[in-house]
Amino acid sequence: MKNVTFNMSELHEHGTAFFDYLALRKHFFVDTLAWDIPHNETYEMDQYDNPLAHYSLVLRDGKVIGGARAMPTTSSWGDYTYMLRDAVNGKLAEIPDGIMKEEIKTPKVWECTRLVVSDTLTRHADRYKCLALVVDGLTKTAREKGAGELIALMRPSFLRALRQLGYDASLIGEPYLNREDGRKYAVLSMPAMRTPRLKAIVKPASPVPVVHNNLELRKSA
Repeated sequence: MKNVTFNMSELHEHGTAFFDYLALRKHFFVDTLAWDIPHNETYEMDQYDNPLAHYSLVLRDGKVIGGARAMPTTSSWGDYTYMLRDAVNGKLAEIPDGIMKEEIKTPKVWECTRLVVSDTLTRHADRYKCLALVVDGLTKTAREKGAGELIALMRPSFLRALRQLGYDASLIGEPYLNREDGRKYAVLSMPAMRTPRLKAIVKPASPVPVVHNNLELRKSA
């Protein structure tokens, strides 16, 4: 497995990886979870896939098997900023506007969205390695741009997996129940650097969640 990171101006350097990632997103978030989000028969893509976004993908034998998207909380593109801030401002109907106590807008904090790990990875160790590479790519990109913190909307149960990777993650908001998939989500915060006392172990004590039990982040409008 290998990790690649890029923005839209660098898509051409990685062949079809970006579009393969959009196809992987469509497979899970549309075909599996039946979310009502923008897509066609092949790809899922929304308003946050714009020139301000950065991507961290994992490839194995040239095939995309995991990935995520990130952008600074200072982002603004047309009528939208970043997903959680737009939710707070009432622009995303499926995410309650009280999901965060206040807006976050600083170059020191980035938001992560659309994290997915392929269900073709059936071995625990493979899922763990893929997740680690995706998250490490996100944090490396954020640090290189001057950020020190990442936020995301995720299932609270995923905190443990991130802490096993060495990231001192915590919840910064109350969970809410999503009416579409029946799962609870909450805003998570974590530093963009592994914490030595939480250094990742070779075999996690609990399984890495499969498919959509991940850092992903609720749907956009």
